Amino acid sequence: MGVDLGYWGYREELSRAHKLRRIYYEVLRDDLDEFVLQYGLVESYANFKKNNMEYPFVERRELKPRARIPGTEYEEHNAFLIIFVEDTIPAACKKYIRFFDVNKAVKGNLISSGVLDLSDEFDRSWKYLDSIEFTDFLRKMLPVDYALLIQRDPVSRATDRYALSHYHVRIDWPIAEAAEELGRDLRYIIKDLYERGDKYAEDVQKKFFEMYGLPIMAGGRRTAASVAAQYLKRLNSISTVYVSSSESRCVLRFSERGISRYTLVRFTLSEMMEIAEENSMNLDTFTKSYVIDYEEKDGVCILRVDYDHTQPAKPPADGKIRAIKAEGAWTTISGQFVMPTSGAWKYPLLKVNVVYN
Repeated sequence: MGVDLGYWGYREELSRAHKLRRIYYEVLRDDLDEFVLQYGLVESYANFKKNNMEYPFVERRELKPRARIPGTEYEEHNAFLIIFVEDTIPAACKKYIRFFDVNKAVKGNLISSGVLDLSDEFDRSWKYLDSIEFTDFLRKMLPVDYALLIQRDPVSRATDRYALSHYHVRIDWPIAEAAEELGRDLRYIIKDLYERGDKYAEDVQKKFFEMYGLPIMAGGRRTAASVAAQYLKRLNSISTVYVSSSESRCVLRFSERGISRYTLVRFTLSEMMEIAEENSMNLDTFTKSYVIDYEEKDGVCILRVDYDHTQPAKPPADGKIRAIKAEGAWTTISGQFVMPTSGAWKYPLLKVNVVYN
């Protein structure tokens, strides 16, 4: 059965206990946002520089909805998939989100699977997000294939501690079932994906990828991320899925806030001067707080592009069954921002308009 797209509940609708948990989750997510951008983009950029290779910047046109992305994969670009859930995933979900005792983040499993060797130290407290060692532990775990699962520790109900509970988590929900559920929720089908024929079923599946800002032939991690994000809508809590692809050279973030794509861009000196002036700051402040490196006279910055869903990608107000129009766009750009560097404590995101210019 499909789910109500208001599945997660606004904070003001929650109990006082769950309001506090939501605030704590969002604070931890802010820190995780910063870490994944550092690892997925800044450190990937450093990998290319260390190997005397030119960094393959994303073309700005690639950030448009439904844009085609070149199919080259780059080993130097850090790739990962992280699922961060506000609550604890119920055991009934293990059929499709594969987390078991065998891939629980405990020392014995980590050694037997080759993530750690016998000489490595390991303290079980490292897996908690409030541990000072967590980021070092996460950095060690990120190269592990498949997904990492971070969720609320069920034994810490009074304190709502979050931990990296499982690694090597496979997402085994079929794309056809994910698209079918989306099609029902948006009233494009009544029950079955193929009820209007094979061509219509194919169109629904294509629109599923578009809904999550992905090309039709997206790689394994990005497809798994979109399927996980769709499946986790079944929970009565919010969740965040991060995916970094060596092909797209981006970090994608799926959450209750929508879709955000982060990538490195080059700004010319004149562009940097214009952005600084529009935000009432001098060029020196901009370069110190927003530029991670220089390539000739161009400044390298992190650009965030937010995407919103158009009306065809939202449930119809009248609740009636409708037909898919393959040519209609399901996503549109809702915001573009230059991100401050990790050490820029006092500086906000800067609104820009660079994708279409």
